[in-house]
Formats: sequence, C-alpha cells, structure tokens
Amino acid sequence: MDYRWRYQDAQGRDVAGPDVTFAEQAEAEDWFSAQWRDLLDAGVEQVTLLRSESEVYGPMSLHSAG
Repeated sequence: MDYRWRYQDAQGRDVAGPDVTFAEQAEAEDWFSAQWRDLLDAGVEQVTLLRSESEVYGPMSLHSAG
C-alpha cells in the first residue's frame, strides 16, 4: 500500500500539490519534513497523510509544522 499526501487550503478544499507516493509512512514523513515550507509558499495550508485512500492522520496545519 502506498502513502501520499492530500493538500488543502485553509477551508479544507483540495489544492494541487506534488504527486508523490511512498512505500513507507516514514518516507512520506521525511519528505514532508523537507518540503513543508515550499508547500506553504505554494498555497497549501494543511495536509493529510493517506494510505491508499484511508486517512492515517490529518488534516495538519502547515503553520504549526515548524
């Protein structure tokens, strides 16, 4: 099962973001740790981690990621 991030604006509407999938949850979290500032600059306000289509956790505000 693949992990991926769902990107949303402050109102919870889906927005475009990198279409990247990961084999492991830790890989997805490491990638997010390195990318969250760029995502915020691109207009992403919150993210949810998905495993296939099931939510693992989130939504998580990028404003509290730092």
